[in-house]
Amino acid sequence: MARYKTIREAAQAWVKGFDRVPRGILEKLFQAGSEDLREITPPSVNDRVYVYWILGRKRDCNDGEIIGLKEDKENNSILYTIRMDNGEKVTIKDEDFEVIRDSAFPMWGALWAFSEQIDNDWVESLGGLQAMADCGFRIYEQEDYQYIFGIDGAGYDFYEEHWIPLYKARGLKWHEIEEDVK
Repeated sequence: MARYKTIREAAQAWVKGFDRVPRGILEKLFQAGSEDLREITPPSVNDRVYVYWILGRKRDCNDGEIIGLKEDKENNSILYTIRMDNGEKVTIKDEDFEVIRDSAFPMWGALWAFSEQIDNDWVESLGGLQAMADCGFRIYEQEDYQYIFGIDGAGYDFYEEHWIPLYKARGLKWHEIEEDVK
Protein backbone atom coordinates (compact mmCIF):
# COMPACT_ATOMS: atom_id res chain seq x y z
CA MET A 1 0.00 0.00 0.00
CA ALA A 2 1.17 3.52 -0.80
CA ARG A 3 2.36 5.65 2.09
CA TYR A 4 1.06 8.97 0.69
CA LYS A 5 -2.16 9.96 -1.02
CA THR A 6 -0.71 12.25 -3.72
CA ILE A 7 2.50 12.28 -5.70
CA ARG A 8 3.25 15.78 -4.35
CA GLU A 9 3.03 14.54 -0.74
CA ALA A 10 5.32 11.62 -1.56
CA ALA A 11 7.85 13.85 -3.35
CA GLN A 12 7.79 16.34 -0.47
CA ALA A 13 8.51 13.57 2.05
CA TRP A 14 11.39 12.25 -0.10
CA VAL A 15 12.95 15.70 -0.56
CA LYS A 16 12.52 16.54 3.12
CA GLY A 17 14.92 13.67 3.88
CA PHE A 18 17.75 15.08 1.74
CA ASP A 19 20.83 16.64 3.31
CA ARG A 20 20.99 20.43 2.85
CA VAL A 21 24.39 21.72 1.68
CA PRO A 22 25.00 25.48 1.97
CA ARG A 23 26.25 26.94 -1.29
CA GLY A 24 28.92 28.86 0.66
CA ILE A 25 30.75 25.64 1.49
CA LEU A 26 30.96 24.73 -2.18
CA GLU A 27 32.06 28.24 -3.12
CA LYS A 28 34.93 28.02 -0.60
CA LEU A 29 36.05 24.67 -2.02
CA PHE A 30 35.83 26.08 -5.54
CA GLN A 31 37.75 29.28 -4.67
CA ALA A 32 40.45 27.26 -2.92
CA GLY A 33 40.98 25.37 -6.17
CA SER A 34 39.97 22.09 -4.57
CA GLU A 35 39.95 19.14 -6.92
CA ASP A 36 37.50 17.56 -4.47
CA LEU A 37 34.57 19.32 -6.17
CA ARG A 38 33.62 19.24 -9.83
CA GLU A 39 30.48 19.84 -11.82
CA ILE A 40 29.37 16.73 -13.69
CA THR A 41 26.01 17.90 -15.11
CA PRO A 42 25.61 16.37 -18.56
CA PRO A 43 24.14 18.49 -21.36
CA SER A 44 20.35 18.30 -21.56
CA VAL A 45 17.46 19.45 -23.74
CA ASN A 46 16.84 23.22 -23.48
CA ASP A 47 20.44 23.98 -22.42
CA ARG A 48 21.95 26.99 -24.16
CA VAL A 49 25.27 26.12 -25.81
CA TYR A 50 28.24 27.65 -27.57
CA VAL A 51 29.34 25.52 -30.53
CA TYR A 52 33.07 25.49 -31.28
CA TRP A 53 33.07 23.84 -34.68
CA ILE A 54 30.31 22.50 -36.84
CA LEU A 55 31.23 19.94 -39.45
CA GLY A 56 34.88 21.01 -39.29
CA ARG A 57 34.49 24.71 -40.04
CA LYS A 58 33.56 27.90 -38.22
CA ARG A 59 30.13 29.41 -38.77
CA ASP A 60 28.85 32.94 -38.35
CA CYS A 61 26.48 31.73 -35.63
CA ASN A 62 27.89 29.78 -32.72
CA ASP A 63 25.09 29.96 -30.10
CA GLY A 64 22.13 27.63 -29.96
CA GLU A 65 19.91 25.40 -27.84
CA ILE A 66 19.87 21.63 -27.44
CA ILE A 67 16.56 20.33 -28.77
CA GLY A 68 17.25 16.60 -28.69
CA LEU A 69 19.74 13.89 -27.89
CA LYS A 70 20.12 10.30 -28.96
CA GLU A 71 22.44 7.47 -28.19
CA ASP A 72 24.95 6.53 -30.90
CA LYS A 73 25.40 2.86 -29.99
CA GLU A 74 27.90 2.25 -32.78
CA ASN A 75 30.34 4.83 -31.34
CA ASN A 76 29.22 4.48 -27.70
CA SER A 77 28.42 8.18 -27.43
CA ILE A 78 25.54 10.63 -27.38
CA LEU A 79 24.68 12.89 -30.30
CA TYR A 80 23.03 16.24 -29.61
CA THR A 81 20.68 18.04 -31.98
CA ILE A 82 21.13 21.77 -31.62
CA ARG A 83 19.00 24.51 -33.11
CA MET A 84 21.37 27.36 -33.81
CA ASP A 85 20.16 30.90 -33.24
CA ASN A 86 20.11 31.41 -37.01
CA GLY A 87 17.57 28.54 -37.33
CA GLU A 88 19.99 25.92 -38.63
CA LYS A 89 19.87 22.47 -36.99
CA VAL A 90 23.03 20.45 -36.45
CA THR A 91 23.79 17.12 -34.80
CA ILE A 92 27.13 16.96 -33.00
CA LYS A 93 29.00 15.34 -30.09
CA ASP A 94 29.45 17.02 -26.71
CA GLU A 95 33.13 17.69 -27.44
CA ASP A 96 32.03 20.19 -30.10
CA PHE A 97 30.17 22.54 -27.75
CA GLU A 98 29.94 23.77 -24.19
CA VAL A 99 26.87 24.52 -22.12
CA ILE A 100 26.50 28.22 -21.29
CA ARG A 101 26.03 28.76 -17.55
CA ASP A 102 25.42 32.07 -15.78
CA SER A 103 27.73 31.13 -12.90
CA ALA A 104 29.68 28.26 -11.36
CA PHE A 105 26.76 27.38 -9.05
CA PRO A 106 22.97 27.51 -9.09
CA MET A 107 21.46 30.78 -7.87
CA TRP A 108 19.88 29.35 -4.71
CA GLY A 109 21.80 29.48 -1.43
CA ALA A 110 21.21 25.81 -0.72
CA LEU A 111 21.94 22.66 -2.61
CA TRP A 112 21.08 19.10 -1.60
CA ALA A 113 22.63 15.68 -1.31
CA PHE A 114 20.85 12.35 -1.12
CA SER A 115 20.77 10.96 2.39
CA GLU A 116 20.31 7.37 1.22
CA GLN A 117 23.03 5.39 -0.57
CA ILE A 118 20.43 3.71 -2.80
CA ASP A 119 19.71 7.12 -4.41
CA ASN A 120 23.43 7.70 -5.05
CA ASP A 121 23.65 4.21 -6.55
CA TRP A 122 20.79 5.13 -8.90
CA VAL A 123 22.75 8.17 -10.10
CA GLU A 124 25.86 6.07 -10.76
CA SER A 125 24.49 2.98 -12.40
CA LEU A 126 21.03 3.46 -13.81
CA GLY A 127 21.12 6.60 -15.93
CA GLY A 128 20.29 8.83 -13.00
CA LEU A 129 22.85 11.50 -13.85
CA GLN A 130 21.21 12.27 -17.21
CA ALA A 131 17.74 11.98 -15.66
CA MET A 132 18.65 14.53 -13.00
CA ALA A 133 19.97 16.93 -15.64
CA ASP A 134 16.80 16.39 -17.68
CA CYS A 135 14.79 17.37 -14.57
CA GLY A 136 16.66 20.69 -14.42
CA PHE A 137 19.32 20.00 -11.78
CA ARG A 138 22.97 20.95 -11.84
CA ILE A 139 25.01 18.16 -10.32
CA TYR A 140 28.38 18.20 -8.59
CA GLU A 141 30.56 15.38 -7.38
CA GLN A 142 32.25 15.71 -4.00
CA GLU A 143 34.03 13.09 -1.91
CA ASP A 144 32.08 13.51 1.34
CA TYR A 145 28.59 13.83 -0.14
CA GLN A 146 29.06 11.91 -3.42
CA TYR A 147 26.51 13.97 -5.37
CA ILE A 148 25.36 17.50 -4.61
CA PHE A 149 22.65 19.05 -6.75
CA GLY A 150 20.84 22.34 -7.07
CA ILE A 151 18.23 24.23 -9.04
CA ASP A 152 19.20 27.19 -11.19
CA GLY A 153 15.88 28.98 -11.37
CA ALA A 154 13.35 31.10 -9.50
CA GLY A 155 9.74 32.27 -9.56
CA TYR A 156 7.90 29.02 -10.25
CA ASP A 157 6.80 25.81 -8.50
CA PHE A 158 9.94 23.70 -7.92
CA TYR A 159 7.87 20.65 -7.10
CA GLU A 160 6.02 20.73 -10.42
CA GLU A 161 9.12 21.50 -12.49
CA HIS A 162 11.91 19.63 -10.69
CA TRP A 163 11.11 17.51 -7.63
CA ILE A 164 8.10 15.55 -8.92
CA PRO A 165 9.79 14.84 -12.26
CA LEU A 166 12.87 13.63 -10.33
CA TYR A 167 10.67 11.46 -8.07
CA LYS A 168 9.13 9.91 -11.20
CA ALA A 169 12.50 9.48 -12.92
CA ARG A 170 13.80 7.76 -9.80
CA GLY A 171 10.92 5.29 -10.19
CA LEU A 172 9.45 5.85 -6.73
CA LYS A 173 5.83 4.83 -6.12
CA TRP A 174 5.04 5.99 -2.60
CA HIS A 175 1.72 7.56 -3.66
CA GLU A 176 -1.82 6.45 -4.45
CA ILE A 177 -2.78 8.99 -7.13
CA GLU A 178 -0.70 10.82 -9.74
CA GLU A 179 -2.39 14.21 -9.58
CA ASP A 180 -2.98 16.33 -6.52
CA VAL A 181 -6.60 16.80 -5.47
CA LYS A 182 -7.31 20.54 -5.53
